[in-house]
Amino acid sequence: MNINIENLVRENIRQLKPYSSARQEFSGDADILLDANENPFGSPLNVNYNRYPDPNQTELKKMLSEINHISPDHIAVENGSDMLIDHICRIFCIPGKDNIIVLPPTFTMYEVAAYTNGNEVREVPLDQDFKMNTQKILSVADENTKVIFLCSPNNPTANNMNRDEMEKLINQFNGIVVVDEAYNSFSNQKSFIPDLPKFKNLIVLQTLSKAWGLAGLRVGIAYTSTLIAGYLNKVKTPYNLNVASQQFAIEALAQTDKVNAWISETKEQRNILSEALKSFDFVETVFPSETNFILVRVKDADRLYHYLISKKIIVRNQSHKVLLANCLRISIGTPDENKQLIDVLKKF
Repeated sequence: MNINIENLVRENIRQLKPYSSARQEFSGDADILLDANENPFGSPLNVNYNRYPDPNQTELKKMLSEINHISPDHIAVENGSDMLIDHICRIFCIPGKDNIIVLPPTFTMYEVAAYTNGNEVREVPLDQDFKMNTQKILSVADENTKVIFLCSPNNPTANNMNRDEMEKLINQFNGIVVVDEAYNSFSNQKSFIPDLPKFKNLIVLQTLSKAWGLAGLRVGIAYTSTLIAGYLNKVKTPYNLNVASQQFAIEALAQTDKVNAWISETKEQRNILSEALKSFDFVETVFPSETNFILVRVKDADRLYHYLISKKIIVRNQSHKVLLANCLRISIGTPDENKQLIDVLKKF
């Protein structure tokens, strides 16, 4: 399908003149920084946080580009993937006119971002096996449908969407398709990043919050065409990713062996916990997982949820979501945490 991405972008965003700092306009290393009204003496901390962060995240994007074999101008980095989701709605969806499509049960931030931007949210629920229906999605879309959000592996159902169906949707939809790969590190399904040259309407979201263990630093990443990445970088705030987040993200990305070991252990613990959960008579279904969490259907989710709270164990009650009656989402903890959970469940 021949899509004109520029025509999908809101007119005010196309005309937007972004804030430009002197450090964005200057290339190279400066000896004296007198442009941003900072405190030249340092900070009360033992680290030098008196200077604003690199507004372009140059070193971080360079490292991400090397890892994923993609040019830095295909990358946008934000203060968490939530902010990227928000920006996508702002760039492509006119308030009060345009709509997005989501596939519940799925990550609720998609609809939160759309509603915040004044957009309609159209829902095409997954089927009983948590699979997507491409033709139904396309039949619900109209000329004002600008973005479809696909989460794969999906949160909270923990399964991958069918890749052939996803590609079919990307090819046939005359708008933006966002594939959220927050949990891809724990999955056997390959990332869509290598396929970006084939799909100019595709945005792939990833995060350093899950496998990389940097949830507290809030580092979300979008991989997409240079055109769309340009707009994502255009609408961001001037110094959107702080110094610590950039610095520690770069240090973490250099330690892939440690992260891969954690991923392997998480998968092993996922199997152990899944088998243990199947042994309890109050557990009806332990759904297959391609993530670092397990979705479980039990006989009385509210009762079990509050019992675990009384034991100071917090899980996520998903019972209010479509298709997820009496379902809990349980994150994979450390071996000791998982053992404690199992021991507490034995007394339920």
